[in-house]
Amino acid sequence: MREQAWLALQRIPGIGSRTQRALLDRFGDASAVFQAGASALRDLGLRPAQISALQKDPADLLVAEDRLWLQGADNQLCRWTDHDYPALLRHIPDPPMLLYLRGRRGLLGQAMLAIVGSRSPSPGGAITAEAFAKTLAGTGLVIVSGLAAGIDAAAHRGALSSGTIGVMGTGPDCIYPRSNLGLAREMAKHGLLISEQPPGTGSRAGLFPRRNRIISGLCLGVLVVEAGEASGSLITARLAAEQGREVFAIPGSIHSSLSRGPHRLIREGAKLVESATDILEELGPLPGVVPGIAPLDGASWQPQDPREQAVWEAMDYAPSAPEQIAARAGLTLAELSAILLAMELQGRIAASPGGFFCRLPSAP
Repeated sequence: MREQAWLALQRIPGIGSRTQRALLDRFGDASAVFQAGASALRDLGLRPAQISALQKDPADLLVAEDRLWLQGADNQLCRWTDHDYPALLRHIPDPPMLLYLRGRRGLLGQAMLAIVGSRSPSPGGAITAEAFAKTLAGTGLVIVSGLAAGIDAAAHRGALSSGTIGVMGTGPDCIYPRSNLGLAREMAKHGLLISEQPPGTGSRAGLFPRRNRIISGLCLGVLVVEAGEASGSLITARLAAEQGREVFAIPGSIHSSLSRGPHRLIREGAKLVESATDILEELGPLPGVVPGIAPLDGASWQPQDPREQAVWEAMDYAPSAPEQIAARAGLTLAELSAILLAMELQGRIAASPGGFFCRLPSAP
């Protein structure tokens, strides 16, 4: 009955999180809300249709997707009234009253950091996000992101073995994008999936910006890896600043559109990040944090072949034209082409749009 009441409350039109909180402050629990008298509900400003719905048996308001969710052995609810409701999330302006969970609920009680960015990152940006996530998760931080394509997915992959949380913009039973279905299944086993949307809620544009307040609200800070000027990750960063969280950004090439978001954040006061240590020093001492994190600069790798070494030294992490690389390395374009192919197959460099090439960073 109690779980049915919480799910039923989500199904009443016009009763959002703010109204739900007023009801819970007054009556204490969702079950008690459904047992309240009509006059008490009118005193809170509810409309006749909403009052009529709250006079019904909660089971009568559930839809098929709700019943399926309640039958799932691994499905859980985290209520506003639960002792393990995330402490930081309680203090944002519009906290969700109910979270649908799949996975390791205990992660909610640990220190968290969000890593967000472009859905279409550069190869180097995706590797950087994954490497930062792996390193920071190894210090005891839980990595949070939005289960989107690109930087989000890379961050989740990097932290999967240690613990990562995906905040969904859909219902808890609707994985979006479908390309992340396999990742989501692994996260349900080894990490945690969270949604505030009722079961059966599909992908709708307006839900994803709203989801971002939860990503930032759970965390001590937000790291933006790559983002265009209109990226939704900038919304997450703005919300983090408004919530009093730390904002971090990794700079990039001035010629890349994916650098414009992080550079704007840095101009507005975000901390410029070159290594995981920059983040850990800003956040302060945390349980499990270890010192001596190496920069993610790939400097430890050195090619054995002299011509590969010349090409490696002629390149940077910003894309360069083949003509530039060949001139710096003292090679013909034909010679360079074979070397670039070999280094790309080794995972040391990547092709960029326009026929350019760039170094790929290495994990620490």
